[in-house]
Amino acid sequence: MAEESSKPRNVPPRLKKTAPYWYPYTTMTKMRWIGRELLEVVSTEFRDRSMEYYRYALESGVTTVNGQIAQPDTILRDGDRIENVVHRHEPPVSSKPVQVLHHDVEREFLIVDKPGSIPVHASGRYHRNTLIEVLVNDFGYQKVYPVNRLDRLTSGLMVIPLSASRARQLTAEFMAGTVRKEYVARVKGKFPSEEVTCEQPLLTVDRQMGLNVVHPEGKHAKTIFNLIRYDENTNSSVVRCRPLTGRSHQLRVHLQYLGYPIANDPVYSEEKIWGKNVGKGGIDTTPSNERAAPAPPAHLQAMTDTLGSPESLSKYATSGAKQVSEAPTVKLLPRETGADIGMGSPIPLSSEAVRVITRLRNMKDEDEDWSRWRDVVFRAKGMLRPKDLIIKPPPPQNRRKRGGKADLNSASPPPGPAIELSEAPTPNGLLTPAEASMNSDSLQLSTDEVIEKIAAMEPLPDINTSVTSDNLYCPECYLPLHPDPKPEKLYIFLHALKYTTSLGAFQTDMPEWTEEGYTWDE
Repeated sequence: MAEESSKPRNVPPRLKKTAPYWYPYTTMTKMRWIGRELLEVVSTEFRDRSMEYYRYALESGVTTVNGQIAQPDTILRDGDRIENVVHRHEPPVSSKPVQVLHHDVEREFLIVDKPGSIPVHASGRYHRNTLIEVLVNDFGYQKVYPVNRLDRLTSGLMVIPLSASRARQLTAEFMAGTVRKEYVARVKGKFPSEEVTCEQPLLTVDRQMGLNVVHPEGKHAKTIFNLIRYDENTNSSVVRCRPLTGRSHQLRVHLQYLGYPIANDPVYSEEKIWGKNVGKGGIDTTPSNERAAPAPPAHLQAMTDTLGSPESLSKYATSGAKQVSEAPTVKLLPRETGADIGMGSPIPLSSEAVRVITRLRNMKDEDEDWSRWRDVVFRAKGMLRPKDLIIKPPPPQNRRKRGGKADLNSASPPPGPAIELSEAPTPNGLLTPAEASMNSDSLQLSTDEVIEKIAAMEPLPDINTSVTSDNLYCPECYLPLHPDPKPEKLYIFLHALKYTTSLGAFQTDMPEWTEEGYTWDE
């Protein structure tokens, strides 16, 4: 009698967590930032924290431009080098490990099976929990050169070059469309038994949320689908997907358009975002100027009415860091009015697209316990910049990097010409460290005032718990901490199964969720 496998079935992966850490990084001014104020850029590009927090952080001196501390109204120019220090809270990822399936030493490439939940490259909140960092830090490869990427939520096979020359070769193959790719997905509903081809063009309409839709102004995309199996007990189908182009979210959006979205896709199969039709047949594309300011959830509405919204800076007119007037500010930043929706879109958005993006943002906020609307504890604390981290001034222009981790000195650095930020008067709306420190101190709230604010936000019997508990706020950067996600929400039922390149044909095992009779927490 054959021995039964001891492999557990239908057991979702557990969480892998990374302790928060201070991280300095640098970037050059992007074209879309030129001529804009720093606070406008930061609050438009990022949504992790409240508008009030971003202004406060900049006034605390966490950001430098060309080695000098910047103000919120610093105007960014072409060629500016921006350095920032953040306390990075990486989201939990799946504990399922990265697997190196094959290492071809002579031809300088790896075959890797990437788990769902980790991105390929550092982006947003993710840095250490990325495929590149895992291969370098955990597996010891000196440098890797990913030439294609899988979505963070997508699992499966990747061909990873280990040299620049191999990367150039494979990049050319992907761009020429000669790489044959095969995926598997589990989708909602009974997929047709005959072969289905979808050739709808795709367009990214919100860069911040990574949202893509079918749109006539989009890029050509083509996918061929074939049914593998229909499971009546879950009313879902396992489908083979062959993308002939490589657009962002191509398989997820094409399946949604056909009316068979990936069964556990948190974006493209979510009725709360798209409505009862869940995006089948696409959405309306008639341009509209409809926009609305961000609104708090119902249980925080009274707090914002009484104490002001942390998502608005218009309550007081300001000069630098000091309050000078009770009058509303004349200029509202895009995020305060909702005008940031569509700023990254190459075409005017329709009313339906705006509503979809708004609902997607609200769902993300809800998943994170509405942390941006509870973001006030930092006002009772000190400067946000850690005292033991000092960013070195940038090198000469001809030796500067385009971006990445910044260089640091310790709190007590050895003597040398490049160890402190300039204290000299600074042009272009920049502050010296001393000025930033003084203005930061003038912004503080008392602990009693913060407790009063927290009391209006947290439905707890003891309001002091919300201030003192390490489980609600980070003691280093005062971030309202997010609840852990459910492990089964860290990946979707989409897997890169097979790639055929000039280096050969490579394939992973079929994922467990493709098996007949598979069930999951719906």
